[in-house]
Amino acid sequence: MANSLTLHGKKKLENRLQELLAERDDIVARVVDARAQGDLSENAEYDNAREEQEQNQASIDEIEAILADVEIIPEGGADIVALGSSVTLNNGSTYKIVGPVEAAPLDGKISNESPLGQALIGKKVGDKAEYKTNSKSVAVKIKAIS
Repeated sequence: MANSLTLHGKKKLENRLQELLAERDDIVARVVDARAQGDLSENAEYDNAREEQEQNQASIDEIEAILADVEIIPEGGADIVALGSSVTLNNGSTYKIVGPVEAAPLDGKISNESPLGQALIGKKVGDKAEYKTNSKSVAVKIKAIS
């Protein structure tokens, strides 16, 4: 299954990948320096550098896997809520519907797989959408789609 991203989200991931690749060279140099200090069994600097190297590589691998199977979401402009749409609700909130990889609710980007995202997909201006939170059911009305 393809990873759905906006063009902006894809570029953001590509930039992060470049940062991680640049950091990797610095981390490798730290590992080499720490290894040269002698006994590795009691070398905390070596252990820390190796752990950082593993975390860096895991992040690189994750981003490369996402980018290897990416589907660019067209942004906005439809009459019906879909991936890439920005939706303004009657409560004044505006959300951009994105794929799960790009979701950042605090930045107003919600996943199409979230309860609200699922409720909004396929709706038009004026339609009501109902979704469930942990404790209750919530209804919202779509004011605008862009």
